[in-house]
Amino acid sequence: MNEINQFMEFLDAAPSSFHAAHRVAEQLVASGFHKHEEDQPWDASPGGHVIVRDGAVMAWYVPEDAGTNSGFRIIGSHTDSPGFTLKPQPDSTQHGWHQLGVEVYGGPIISSWFDRELTLAGQVILTDGSERLVNTGPLLRIPHLAIHLDGSKEFSVDKQKHLHPIMGLADAASGAIQDQAGRTGIAEVLADQLGIAESDIASWSLITAPSQPAGLFGAQADLLASSRMDNLSSVFASLTALQRAVASGDFGSDIAVLAAFDHEEVGSASTTGAQGPILSEVLERTATALGADRESYLQMLRRSSCVSADAAHSIHPNYADKHDPHNPPIIGGGPVTKINSKQRYASNARTIALWENACRAAMVPIQNYVSNNAVPCGSTIGPATATALGIDTVDVGVPMLSMHSAREMIGVQDQLWLSQALEAYLIN
Repeated sequence: MNEINQFMEFLDAAPSSFHAAHRVAEQLVASGFHKHEEDQPWDASPGGHVIVRDGAVMAWYVPEDAGTNSGFRIIGSHTDSPGFTLKPQPDSTQHGWHQLGVEVYGGPIISSWFDRELTLAGQVILTDGSERLVNTGPLLRIPHLAIHLDGSKEFSVDKQKHLHPIMGLADAASGAIQDQAGRTGIAEVLADQLGIAESDIASWSLITAPSQPAGLFGAQADLLASSRMDNLSSVFASLTALQRAVASGDFGSDIAVLAAFDHEEVGSASTTGAQGPILSEVLERTATALGADRESYLQMLRRSSCVSADAAHSIHPNYADKHDPHNPPIIGGGPVTKINSKQRYASNARTIALWENACRAAMVPIQNYVSNNAVPCGSTIGPATATALGIDTVDVGVPMLSMHSAREMIGVQDQLWLSQALEAYLIN
């Protein structure tokens, strides 16, 4: 299976941040990494190591000659994407329909989520404290209002009233919530999927994702459409780069780190987000296990660097005036370096040079993104990581159209180039 087919399989298998984190860990363990628990003594022995904390995954590879004179080479990304999260006590019935209450997560292009069959996926916590992952398959739909009934002819949505997905038919006679299998609510649906009793469910963290699989399109089949490529494009590229770098055996003494955070789409302020302690704990515990004291650890940080990998805005042919005319990244032109003087991106002259050296080593083309002065840009985990740790960071990513849509699009070659450049960053 080639890399793009593997990427599409990864996208389809990761409808939530929890699935993405576990999928990364599973693939690393299959390639020889050891999975650890955070409440156990830390392991910095030569080889690969990985931890999963809810929807975040951290992995580190320790070369044979690593020590307190090493630095860290970090690839940061995030596992979450915009969507709609399931509220507590979500079941309701209106006019013969069984519906679920959801909350907007992040900044989805809301119109793109209507009239799509949606899965509900994520983490279910049981009464015994254990965790289970669930992916319901096509279960929900947010239906549009027919154009004949909308005199305005313009899309307008009340986020409380109109973002209320349908799960099925209710008993019209009694008003009771009951589907054709006789189930009475979403908790029973989840319990059936997991093979447990409904009373075993203590709580959940579940999000919608389109059930349509990833697919290639275009005259040359050189474009890829899927949900959640912001930012699973970077998660998968960093995973591929780390696995290939390990297989090559070309490491020096620096420690390679994959840091895939959760909650970037809502500000990164959580125990698993880039503003939280998870990455600093991995770095400090690894340094300490290698014999570093506080001073040695700070010296190791000064020898370190971070590539913050997150999707970038390709120029849109129908809205070209939204872009800076002299810095217009385009799909098919290679990975994009993201630059912003207000520090919405963490790139600086030193780290831009570092990234461009990696791209040249990998023979990968280089593009820049600087926002139109009249149009605000987004941000990434880069500034949060740079601020928390003082590590020089560059923000990069594949160019993308329809970012935050239920169906985003990228170029196949850009995805391949990104993983090649990230591999070069880790080993050169």
